Amino acid sequence: MSPAEVGARRLAVATRVVHGDQYEDELSGAVVPPLTLSATYEHSNPRGMSYGRQHNPTWELLERSIADLEDASGCLSYASGMAGIAAVLELVPAGGKVVVAGDAYNGSRKLLRRLEARGRCEVEWVDVTDADTVVAAAQGASMVWIETIGNPLLTVPDLSRSAAAAHAAGALLVVDNTFATPILCRPLNFGADVVLHSASKYIGGHDDLMLGVVATSREQQGLLDELRDHRTHAGGCPGQMEAWLALRGLRTLDVRVRRQVASAARIADALAQTPGVLRVHFPGLAAHPQHDLAARQLDGGFGAMVSIELAADAEHAERICAATEIWTNATSLGSVGSLLERRGRWAGEEALPPGLVRLSVGVEDPEDLLADLIQALVTAEVAV
Repeated sequence: MSPAEVGARRLAVATRVVHGDQYEDELSGAVVPPLTLSATYEHSNPRGMSYGRQHNPTWELLERSIADLEDASGCLSYASGMAGIAAVLELVPAGGKVVVAGDAYNGSRKLLRRLEARGRCEVEWVDVTDADTVVAAAQGASMVWIETIGNPLLTVPDLSRSAAAAHAAGALLVVDNTFATPILCRPLNFGADVVLHSASKYIGGHDDLMLGVVATSREQQGLLDELRDHRTHAGGCPGQMEAWLALRGLRTLDVRVRRQVASAARIADALAQTPGVLRVHFPGLAAHPQHDLAARQLDGGFGAMVSIELAADAEHAERICAATEIWTNATSLGSVGSLLERRGRWAGEEALPPGLVRLSVGVEDPEDLLADLIQALVTAEVAV
């Protein structure tokens, strides 16, 4: 029996995150997969493993689990989300054009600008919420790069139309699914060729690992082979401990994300009515420009990220972030603990409103989180 099946019935995602890494220890009966630290394998081993840069049983359990969740042909893990991003961009032929969301993750944009400056590729930045613009830009492109939910403005592109536009032009569609996770969306089922995650975020879920994962569609098995060969020779393989921690985090992914999603919806709705907050970016709000599209593409919620524009300058916004007691003012997202930061503090984010604060909603009580944000707004105002 497949780990993802009972008889002819495919198991729900909530079950698959727990049992997708099905492991049976015939000697001890241990139900937890072991952490395999070896970097060297004896040549006659029955699994055909040869060297630690090519194989590791712990990685492979994680990769099979992610592939199952994303309905993929297979998956590869990397030392970080950026290592996975860099590997995928190696699929672009020299001088090829990459069409990218103008509001994509800052790390992705910085790497693309660096590659473009060195003549490695041509980059065209587009508003991916305008499907007609994506169709036009895709002409002559080698790759179209979008995010299920944009970072940090939480825009939502039309996945199916983006896939159709890319494929009509002979290009690949790559989707960064970090914000949605496979709990809420599986972009390969909308026509994407490659899906990737910073597994340091929701998949790991505890701010204690650096890891990236890349999965390919069932029609693009050849891409997986190419990526695997690149990982072996470029050395972007993950640490064994990080892969084991991600496996452990994966088992609670569904319950964590469902709780975080519900809390984010509550917080976004309340902040939309709070003095001092000019605008709330959250796909779950009816006023969000892509709310209806998000409702069709996201299964069971609108994500656990909320961005707010404060009626404050940069300095005042920083004081608000520093005044919270439960929320931690830090750079990351997707953990059990709630984080916030003013995104404009980083080079490459200068075009953002100076008072834009990104919130990563954790698993704490949502009323406590909301009260903490309200007191921070009041505290920062009094401190002026």
